[in-house]
Amino acid sequence: MTLSGKIITEIGVHATAEKWFNLFATQLHHVQNLTDTIHGTRLHHGEDWHHNDSIKHWTYVIDGKVTTCHESIESVDEEKKTITYKIFGEDIEHRFKGFKAIFEAIDKENGGAIVKWTIEYERLGEEVDPPYGYLEYLHKSTRDIDGHLLKA
Repeated sequence: MTLSGKIITEIGVHATAEKWFNLFATQLHHVQNLTDTIHGTRLHHGEDWHHNDSIKHWTYVIDGKVTTCHESIESVDEEKKTITYKIFGEDIEHRFKGFKAIFEAIDKENGGAIVKWTIEYERLGEEVDPPYGYLEYLHKSTRDIDGHLLKA
């Protein structure tokens, strides 16, 4: 069995791809107020939430358990409305050698958008399950956030 993998979920949302990308590219600190799956986040290192050198500390719920990690932005592609996040430290490093979450917002022709989340990971051993709980977390969070973006 391979220790590296990639899992993907695509979620149809009502808000536009532009609204979604703007939230994650320029207002990431607000996400904690839009879903109950995130207990809190703070800037751990750096002065700007959206600079590649900045590190954020997140507390959230995965598989019913409060979990913590650090996150930094690895890359942003404004044209493709894609952001790659490196997830590391704390609870992540006990199970994964590498972990990335890739956000992409794609406009639909008939309005709304598709939010595509890709998780790329490398497990520390075969006894570590693939991070399916993270897909559930991202799916629920995306649904919660979409409701707030529609009101904005």
